[in-house]
Amino acid sequence: MPASAVALPKVIGHRGAAAYAPENTLESLRAAARRGAGWVEFDVKLTAEGVPIVFHDDKLDRTTNGKGAVAVVSLERIRGLDAGSWFGPAFAGARVPTLEEALMLVLAEGLGANIEIKPCPGREAETAEQALGEILRLWPARRPPPLISSFKPASLAVAKSKAPHLPRGLLLYEDGVPTWKQHARAQACATVHCSEHNLTAAWAAEVRGAGYGLAAYTVNDSLRARQLRDIGVQCIITDAPDRIRTAL
Repeated sequence: MPASAVALPKVIGHRGAAAYAPENTLESLRAAARRGAGWVEFDVKLTAEGVPIVFHDDKLDRTTNGKGAVAVVSLERIRGLDAGSWFGPAFAGARVPTLEEALMLVLAEGLGANIEIKPCPGREAETAEQALGEILRLWPARRPPPLISSFKPASLAVAKSKAPHLPRGLLLYEDGVPTWKQHARAQACATVHCSEHNLTAAWAAEVRGAGYGLAAYTVNDSLRARQLRDIGVQCIITDAPDRIRTAL
């Protein structure tokens, strides 16, 4: 049976509010808060020396003016990169935040958090260990707990061991994955997060019928968001949380 249910919100801002500000930056988290998102989702990986930062890709190239693999670059070098100009000139000088900075902002803004463990290859356990250490150190016990999600069962296993009281979510690229129930059960997940491109009514019914909370990512079309809601999706993860919240 699934772990205790988590109260999923109707909408979560994806990488902050990635339609309005450069993803996974403090600017994006602030944009989500300004636009009324009650929750935000963001990604965590490690620098060369093992510091948790908020970043999605394995390489720096797409969202910064740096190049190469994140896993071999120091925090000092990453902090010197421009993580905003690629999105627009108004965001020139935005930085890659540490997980600590992101958590402090989320807490100050009163937001809920879906924290995705997004390890570079081979760092699945290490990334979860370091991320959970920061979360346990900074997240107040009086606040509703963050939801810890990952595509990587090894990362979720660390989360289960290190912070069993925090709800966990299994991320899936495709529907009908034969091993999904095995992984969700083994890591005592509360939720399953599916790509909206692959999510069918039958798949949604299977997930919900098994007792898991169901989220869909990354949904930026209002009509699609309503269709997903109608087949049982409880939570829409979107780059435009204000627009999708209004549509629902």
